[in-house]
Amino acid sequence: MSSESIANPSAATENQEVFSQENINQQNSPDTITDIISDPEVASPEVGVIDHYPQVQLKSVEDKILMILPPEVETPAALTFGELVEQLQQRLVAGDRFWQPQTKVHVVATDRLLDGRQLQTIAKALHQGSLILEKVITNRRQTAVAAASAGYSVEQKQVMRSLHQPPDQQILAESLYLETTVRSGREINYPGTVVILGDVNAGGLVVAAGDILIWGKLKGVAHAGAKGNAKCRIMALEMQPTQIRIADTVARAPESPPAQYYPEVAYITPEGIRIARAMDFSRNS
Repeated sequence: MSSESIANPSAATENQEVFSQENINQQNSPDTITDIISDPEVASPEVGVIDHYPQVQLKSVEDKILMILPPEVETPAALTFGELVEQLQQRLVAGDRFWQPQTKVHVVATDRLLDGRQLQTIAKALHQGSLILEKVITNRRQTAVAAASAGYSVEQKQVMRSLHQPPDQQILAESLYLETTVRSGREINYPGTVVILGDVNAGGLVVAAGDILIWGKLKGVAHAGAKGNAKCRIMALEMQPTQIRIADTVARAPESPPAQYYPEVAYITPEGIRIARAMDFSRNS
């Protein structure tokens, strides 16, 4: 990054800079995925799981389709993966299609464990129905890793929540380690720290309740401390972001690229978001 300060040139040093920034008030979408899977028509009101009946559900949400998988429970009525795919294929060729060709699909897997091969099978079945698998929403870390490694957007829900703790004391999920490139149009959304061995391309998005560490180039958007923790950090070997966020503070990169890149850390100070070389950064900064 350039060592020149955008917001306050006099405040910058050789190894530190202040980004152009603004505070934002984040608002939840009135029709979020959480709202959908909590709807009485979709979720069981007694136990809070998807439907009493083992069936795949397809639900239209704006310009996308939610494919809601039945929970992975040990009951005689539980679907095997093969039965699940067969049911999906039958539903896709049925006469009650309500979607346009090439509509993008978000798979709501909840607690069902899916590996890369199974995700490819689902994607193939959807493709045969002129649908595109775009995103996987899950409670399982293994499924999140498999989906991200296969190149899909990922959102992992945190099952246990602490509603009465301040943001910097919230219980985070175990860190998510990915060896992948987050390409344009892809999203990683995780309730803990995210470590990526690879690049985040322009148009890619990484959102984490904890820190974000990119062992590569950060050219897309990174949002650390997404649940409100302003103590979180963003680190990259090459910091070239379209935008970075920490908690509710947003910053844009300087327009002029630096002559040379170094591993850098973004963090919040009373003056706003600053960037420091990793070798000069102290956790107490």
